[in-house]
Amino acid sequence: MKAPKLISTYCPRCKKHTEHTVTLYKKGKDRTLAIGNRRYTRKQRGYGGQRVEEQRKFAKTTKKMSLKLACKTCGYVIQRHGVRLRKLEIAA
Repeated sequence: MKAPKLISTYCPRCKKHTEHTVTLYKKGKDRTLAIGNRRYTRKQRGYGGQRVEEQRKFAKTTKKMSLKLACKTCGYVIQRHGVRLRKLEIAA
């Protein structure tokens, strides 16, 4: 799918339609000291195999991608969730 670099959409902070820049949302780095991660590594130690079973077959051919829209006037960031795409191309 081709997405434009600029989209005119509603900004909740400005309370009107403004220009927004479009980027693809990327996940940040995981915190190694978060409680869930500490618990997971603790359970993984020693004998006993994998804690959660590994998925062998994967049915879906695409992943859901989120668009990150940043307002050009105030800088407020909105996300457009769950667009199922094979490839996203941000056109000039």
